[in-house]
Amino acid sequence: MSPDDELGLPQLSEGDLAFDTGGPASMRDGPAQPKSASDLEQVFDVPVMVSAVLGASRMPIGELLRLAPGAVLELDRKVGEAIDIFVNNRLVARGEVVLVEERLGVTMTEIVKADG
Repeated sequence: MSPDDELGLPQLSEGDLAFDTGGPASMRDGPAQPKSASDLEQVFDVPVMVSAVLGASRMPIGELLRLAPGAVLELDRKVGEAIDIFVNNRLVARGEVVLVEERLGVTMTEIVKADG
C-alpha cells in the first residue's frame, strides 16, 4: 500500500494533467480592456519612500570623521550626468536636478524597466 492510498488521494494519469501556460483568465479570454488611473485608486494612499541619489563616494571612517563643515565630498558622477531615482530602495528612473522656486526638485528623464 502506497502513502497516497492511505491518504485517500485519487490516482491521476498523464491525460488528467493539464498545464496552462497562459496568464490570468482575463488575459486568455480576449483582448485586454484599457486601464485608467481609476483602476489604481486603491493604492493611491499607500506611502512609499522616494530617494534621488546624486552620487556615491567611498572612504574610510577615519576620513569621514575628519570632514568639517564646508568640506567638499567628491562623488562618482560627472556634472550633468543623470541621477538615480529610487522608490522603496528599488531603482525606477533616472532624472535631472531642477530648481523649483527656491527648492531643489527632480525631473524624470528615463524610466528603468524591471529585470525579470
